[in-house]
Order: sequence, then C-alpha cells, then structure tokens
Amino acid sequence: MNGTAWDHRLSVQGDGKGLIGHAGAVLLRKCADQTGLTRALGGVFARLGGSPVWDRGVLLAQLAVAITLGATSMRQIALLAHHEPLFGPPPSDSTIRRALEPIGQDELLRSRLARARARIRRHVWDLIAATETGFPWLRVAGKVLTGWIVIDLDATLITAHSDKEGASATFKKGWGFHPLAGWCANTQESLAMLLRTGTAGSNTITDHVRVLSEAIAQIPDGFRAKIWFRIDGAGATHDLVEHMKGLNTTRRTVRFTVGWKITDVDEAAIARLPAGAWQPAVRQDGTVHPHAEVAEVTGLDERAAAWGVRLLVRRVKPSARDARQLTDLEKQTGWKYAIIATNLGPRGLRGVPGSHHLQFVDAVHRDHAEVEDRVRTNKAMGLRNLPSKTWNVNVGWVLAANLAADIDAWTRLLGLHDDAELARAEPQTLRYCLWHLPARLVSHARRHTLKISSTWPWKNAFLTCWQRLSALPAPT
Repeated sequence: MNGTAWDHRLSVQGDGKGLIGHAGAVLLRKCADQTGLTRALGGVFARLGGSPVWDRGVLLAQLAVAITLGATSMRQIALLAHHEPLFGPPPSDSTIRRALEPIGQDELLRSRLARARARIRRHVWDLIAATETGFPWLRVAGKVLTGWIVIDLDATLITAHSDKEGASATFKKGWGFHPLAGWCANTQESLAMLLRTGTAGSNTITDHVRVLSEAIAQIPDGFRAKIWFRIDGAGATHDLVEHMKGLNTTRRTVRFTVGWKITDVDEAAIARLPAGAWQPAVRQDGTVHPHAEVAEVTGLDERAAAWGVRLLVRRVKPSARDARQLTDLEKQTGWKYAIIATNLGPRGLRGVPGSHHLQFVDAVHRDHAEVEDRVRTNKAMGLRNLPSKTWNVNVGWVLAANLAADIDAWTRLLGLHDDAELARAEPQTLRYCLWHLPARLVSHARRHTLKISSTWPWKNAFLTCWQRLSALPAPT
C-alpha cells in the first residue's frame, strides 16, 4: 500500500470562518478573570488617573496569555487576533509598550502591582488548598514537608542579540542580562524577579535580600509560618546567611540550605572524617543512592562555628568531565566533594519523621536542582529574549512573564489538579495538549459556543478545566 498518497485529493484554502486557534487561551484568560487578577491589576493603574482606551489590567492579562501561548515579543500579541469574537481586538504593540514603560519607571507602581498580586495569590492559594488534592506540599526523600513553603533562589542569563539598554558582558563571556528570581517549589510560581545587567554579580547580597523580601511578601500570611530557602553557591555569603537566620521570629520558622565554596580548611576537615562517618545518600523517592554518601563535618570545620551553621558534605565518584577540576584531595581519595550549609538543627523538622537524618537534608537541597526546570519554564514563557531596547519596557515585560507563570500555575492547580499528566506539566506539554488546541466558534441566540474535537485525547481535561474555573468564587 502506498502510504504517500494521502494528499492526492487534498487542497488547502485560507477562507475558513468561525475557527479559533490556540483555544486554550480561553482557559488562561478565564483563570485570570475569575481569580480577580485582571481586575486587581486594572485597579492599580486606575489610581494613576487618565482614561486610556485600553484597560491596563485587561492588557496585562492579554499579554500574559499571549506569553503563555508562546509569544516572545510585543508584536506577537497578534497571536490573539483570531480571538477577536471572544476577547475583542488585541492591543497593538505600541499600546503594549506604552503600558509597560511606566512599570519600569515608577517603583511605587511596581510596589502596588506586587501587593495586588499578593492579594490575589492569597485567594488562589486558599482555593488550591480547598481542592480534592489539597495544597501541593513538597515530597522529598519519600517524606512530605507538610506546612513548609520552599523557595528557590537562582539567577539566569538572558542573551541579548542586539544593543539593548542594560545589556553587558556576563560571567560566561556572553552578552545580555543576569536577572535573579525566587520560585515557589510547591506551586512552581515565580514569586519575584529582579532584572539586572549582565555584569551583576552572582552573590550580590543586596540583590538577594531584595528578592528574598519580595518573595516572602508574595506568600499569603496563613502560609508564612514555615519557610525553607534553597540557594546554590551564590548564597554562601556571611551577610546573607546572617540575614536569613534573622528572619526567624516567634511566629515564623525559617530554614535554609546554601551551597558552600570548599576551601583548604574545609578539605582538611573532610580528610579528618573517620570512615564510619559516611552514610549512603538517598534519592528523591527515598531509595538508597548506590554511588553517593554523606557525612557531617561541622565539628571538624572551624568555619562552621564562625558562621554559626552546620556543614554537610556529600561525595560521589567523579565523572570523566570532572577530571580536570579535581583538587589534590579528590585525586588522592577518588571522590568528588560538595558541601552545603544549613541552620536546620540535629533534631530536624517538627512533625516530619526522619528529617534529622543527614540524608534527608542532602536530598532536600539536591531537589533545588529542579529550579533549573523552572528557569527553563520561565524562559519558555517570555524570558528567552527581552523584546525592547529600552530598560523600562523590559522591566515591564519581566512582570508580564511572571504573570504568565502565575496564570499557568493557577490554571493547572485549580483546573487540572487531579490530572497526573497535566497537573505539573511544562509549558511545551500544555501547549501541545491544551493551549494550542484548535476549535470552532458557533454563535446562536446571542450566545457563543466553542467546540473542540470530540476525538482529541485531552478533550475531557479541557472541558473539566473550564467548568472548574467557571465555578470559582470571586475574591472577597
């Protein structure tokens, strides 16, 4: 049978009517509207006065939806042009520019927008907690961190392919920007992001403190009692460690793990560890890792006492690409070492059995590697490239990308929370399964009906998500 004859009687025309591409946009926009985000953002801009043709809250919601669908520039808001019967005509790229620029210019405006986001987030988290699956507490090493909000801080590089304000040489010898962000590991939301020039340092204390503070401000009051920060080696500065220790209050417990740059003093302490001090490490599912071991070096390392932290060391067999970077101790012992610092005491976490074990702390910190997935997620939603030559507009675009991450996360957690495949799916998966789904718009008796394919594998997920979002109560 000739399998290449399928197109012999096929013709293609461009005169279809009532067709809607990217039908998943209705889910994203419904989430933004039903949770109150669109109205809250519009209310902030309304305080500025004036009477723009476009409601700025609607504009930002539309832009965030376009970014979630895959837009990488202001001009690509045209992705929503074929949704005009539903949303009305999309704003022009010049209108978007005029809306984004004040965000970068006015720090007070950014502060008000952040408070509006936090207010809506409080409402959304309460709704998420009320779903059948409940709030997504982190599961690490086979244990559930009930009650703990885990925040990952990490910086990423955004390459600039043209001359843009603020772009400069990066530490990886590229050219562009070096933003720092805080992600919520529980929900995969981007809580705070600071756009920085390419020359910004990896361990700049003022930037880390600012992002930490803004991330905490985004956490609803009812969820702030227990917070765990995870940072890579950029967090190993004495001032930042002291700042995080100082965040503990009578009403809030803060724990952290940070990467640790190994010095000669640390290697000397590792060398003094007895053979019996090493214990097998565990994987994220709680099973024993066959090629990694952990030990505590706190009592042998004078730097631990000076910093007031515990030091845990992990060793693994080095790979071939590690060979050129091994120290003399690592060459001598045949192991590659890494140290993390933490303020978690030897008793562990109250209510989490087994959390006092070294293996548990090591597994929690290694789960920080998932932040790289969230970095890719954010880059997939508007941050692979900054669209403007102007710094202020790019600051506004970063906010829109963060809103896109919020809407994406809320749609999944509120409408798809019990779908094992889609509840924590990455943007590309959701675009294929739901967001880019084609549909036909039918109008009758002044009502619109969006019809999707009856044979599409994720049809029920789409319909269920719409029904759940439509039933959400409005914020009070």
